[in-house]
Amino acid sequence: MRLALMGAGSLGTILGAHIARSGQDIVLIDSYKEHVDALNEKGATVIGTRNFTVPVKAITPDKMEGLYDIIFYLVKQTFNDIALQQVKEHLAPDGVVVTFQNGVPEPAIAEVIGEDRVIGAPVGWGATFKGPGISELTTEEKALHFDLGEYKGGVTERLNTVKSILELMCPVTIEENLMGIRWAKIFINSTGSGMSTVMNGTFGDVIDNPISMKCIIHIGNECMQVADAAGIKVEYFGAFDLYQFKFAKKEDFENIAEKFKALYGPHRKLIASMLQDLRNGQTKTEIDAINGVVCSLGRKYGVATPVNDQVVAMIKNKENREIPIEACPLESFVFPEVK
Repeated sequence: MRLALMGAGSLGTILGAHIARSGQDIVLIDSYKEHVDALNEKGATVIGTRNFTVPVKAITPDKMEGLYDIIFYLVKQTFNDIALQQVKEHLAPDGVVVTFQNGVPEPAIAEVIGEDRVIGAPVGWGATFKGPGISELTTEEKALHFDLGEYKGGVTERLNTVKSILELMCPVTIEENLMGIRWAKIFINSTGSGMSTVMNGTFGDVIDNPISMKCIIHIGNECMQVADAAGIKVEYFGAFDLYQFKFAKKEDFENIAEKFKALYGPHRKLIASMLQDLRNGQTKTEIDAINGVVCSLGRKYGVATPVNDQVVAMIKNKENREIPIEACPLESFVFPEVK
């Protein structure tokens, strides 16, 4: 098989390095030429939880040639308009796109590629881009995992093929309720990544601060309320039943705070990719595909999402440079009354 990984940023560099280390025929594709040059000249270097360097083949998108059987897709959703056309041009007739993007990316990809050619792979680990050719794995070994599911449902031969490739890095669980898995990841990203970006810190900073802890408790509760209204059965995230993060009264807060500390403990060093983007000078993040999804679906089903709304507004203000990226505007949060 010819394999390609498109979007070799922090996550893509690490996944591509593991696949290449096994001897698979894979090319890493990224628009950052300095990064591509470093990958070709020095190999892909993984630091952090794991440490190794492996030779890889890397190209920029304009150098793509021929057709690929599987394209692992890790491009930010903000670049879908360009990247998906490139994918469509170079995907084999019976090929498949495996998307690792945040939010609920499958419908947009299916619209371009075709719904019978899309597999979803929510990512259960985090990484930080450290410079051309180098990425840091920030999640502890015990928490590394992928979930995997066909967009149209069911368990197929190709799903098992993709599973065997991803297992070159870490454990993989095949799931038939892909939307339930996606919503579990939205819960994780909207709480941890949203607040990491708001307060300009790591996931550890988020759970160590009492105000940001209050924020993520409300954000998580809003996520679960929206899922209930939309009829989505939220699956476990690892060993965690996310329904335990719902609350009905103030007395629940302390218990939920401890659950969040257990949930994010293995990911303390993780820095949200949205924050990494802002620090790298970008003016557009994936906030609309993360907390924004909670807000938009909440409006559709009549569920109020006031804290998620505030997170979206604050991050957009950072995108527009109306407030500094380094700002930590926790004191400005207004919380709904909880009796």
